[in-house]
Parts: sequence; structure tokens; C-alpha cells
Amino acid sequence: MRILKLKKRDLTKFIDSTSGFGELWGARKKGERSAFSRLESAKDIDLEARRTILPPKKFMLPQSASMFKYDHNGYVEQLGKAPNRVLFGLHACDIHGILILDRLFMERYPDPYYSERRRKTAIIGTSCIPDEFCFCRETHTDTIEEGYDLFLSEVGSDFYLTWVGSSLGDDLVRTAEDLFDEGITVEDIQKFVDWKKWRERKFKLDIDLDGMPDIFELTLGNKAWDKIGDRCLACGSCSMVCPTCNCYNVIDTVALTKLEGDRRRSWDACTLCEYSLVAGGHNFRASRADRLKLWYTHKLQAFYGEFGKPSCVGCGRCLVTCPVDINVYTVAKTLRGEEVFFK
Repeated sequence: MRILKLKKRDLTKFIDSTSGFGELWGARKKGERSAFSRLESAKDIDLEARRTILPPKKFMLPQSASMFKYDHNGYVEQLGKAPNRVLFGLHACDIHGILILDRLFMERYPDPYYSERRRKTAIIGTSCIPDEFCFCRETHTDTIEEGYDLFLSEVGSDFYLTWVGSSLGDDLVRTAEDLFDEGITVEDIQKFVDWKKWRERKFKLDIDLDGMPDIFELTLGNKAWDKIGDRCLACGSCSMVCPTCNCYNVIDTVALTKLEGDRRRSWDACTLCEYSLVAGGHNFRASRADRLKLWYTHKLQAFYGEFGKPSCVGCGRCLVTCPVDINVYTVAKTLRGEEVFFK
């Protein structure tokens, strides 16, 4: 792995130089929030963005996409249609989210639709300063060592330290090689160490997730779930904004007057009532409490058992999105028996 220096004044010039690889996407201001948007120029990027409204999973798992089209002659898979993209500005927590999706969709049973989009996506990560909703330190996702092609860490007022994480990242550097400097000094490293210590002190939210898998096992029958379920609006917002939620539904759209149709895969959520509805009208998780229990068990217990880590990356989106204040912070405190003052 190579580490290079990039002067801050050359950042937009470098990002624009990557346009030959594919579409440029990055965070852009959307009201008081930020959202991933198609960019005509790197000058449009919101470099101060902390969390986008939707996570970058939408590029690998579109909100709705055709799997294949069919008629009386057979079917045609809708592969090979994903564009090449450069995603700029992903923070460590979101890259961890993509790594979790990689394990789910590319290891045991590779998903060709996800794999194609992932393969055609260049990821340029950037460091960030945590705010009052960030808890990636507790999920150990505040730093990243893989999953990116380039990662730019802010060190001071003058330059970024740039980690090259793949051969594609090396190719991206070569599009503007004269902007990078390989002369990393001891002083540069010390600046990086000092910056990391400074950033560590910026974390404000303290969530104790130690022993959470065991706590979940012991509280499955706890009436606290009914209390939380009574507050839940079952809107599904938490699933939409979560970087690791990946539930989907498959629906056939069939032409009434022709022998042809389109099979589409669209986002779904286990927090929605219809998700567990089966033929005959039976619903295995009719209550909101049961659906929330499933959602949080997967995030903070079940994924531990399978992969040794939570499937929550501490991005804070559930904290800023849920209109009734149900999130990892309030649920974890409630299951620990602590009094929670909901908004």
C-alpha cells in the first residue's frame, strides 16, 4: 500500500481528472442535509458533509432495478447496463457498510447484479470530523484499512495524506500523477498522529455496546420491546437510511395485452407490516414490537454470531432520521435497564 501527499488546493483538479473512469458522484448540499448527487465538477462537492441522507448502498443496490425482461421467447438478464462511477467522499463508516454488503452479496452466493455494480464503482474515501450523532468509535468503524481505492485523510491546512488501496486507485492517481508527492516526512506522520488524537476528542455520543449479543438473548421477552413498539410508526425510514439494510422484494410487472413482463427488485424493510405477510393472510411478525426486535437483533446480535461484528457501523443516520427517537442509542440504553427520555 502506497501513501502519497496531495495538496488541498489541487483536490478539485485531481477529482475532475478521474472523470475518464466514469460518472462522478459526491455529497452535495440538499437543504440543511447532504445527498449523493451526480456532479458536473468537483467544485460542487460538499467537503463538509458528515452523513448523506441515503447511504452509498444505493449505488450497489438501487432502490428499484430490473433483473430481467421476458416474453414468449424466453428471458434476457439486465446485466451489463451499470455505468462506471467514481464515488467521492465516503467516510470510514460507510465503507465498512459496503464491506458488510460485500460479504452478504459476493461471498457464499454471489449476486451478479450487486457484483457488477460493485466492480464498476471506484471508491475515494475521505476523513471526517464526528458530530453529536456519530458513534462509529463504539462499533470500531471510525477507521478503515480496506474496501477503498483511495482514501484521503485530512492532516492539516495544507495537504491530504492519500492511501492507495487498490490497483484501480493507482490508476486513478496516474490520471494526475504530477499532483501527488511521495516524499512523506516524519513531520507529516506526526501531524497525522496529532490529528487523529484531536479527532478522537471530538466524539460526543457515548453508547455502551459491550456484551450486547448476550443482553439481547436475555431480553428477548422483555416488556421493553412492547414499550418501544408502541412508539414505532412502522414507517421503515430506519431501514431506508441504514448502510447495511438489504431486504428487498421481487415483483413481476406483466403486460396485460402482451406476452411479456419485467421482473424487478426493489427495496423493502422487515420493519414494514407487509414484509412478513404470507399466503393465506398469516403474518409472522404482525406486531411492531416483533418487527423492531428482529431489526435490532440482526444489527446487534445475529451478525455478531455469523461474522464476529455488528452490522451497525455507527453512522448516526437512525438517530437523525427516526421521527420518534427509536435508534441504536435509545434501544441499547433501554435494554440495559437505563431510563430513556424520548423526545
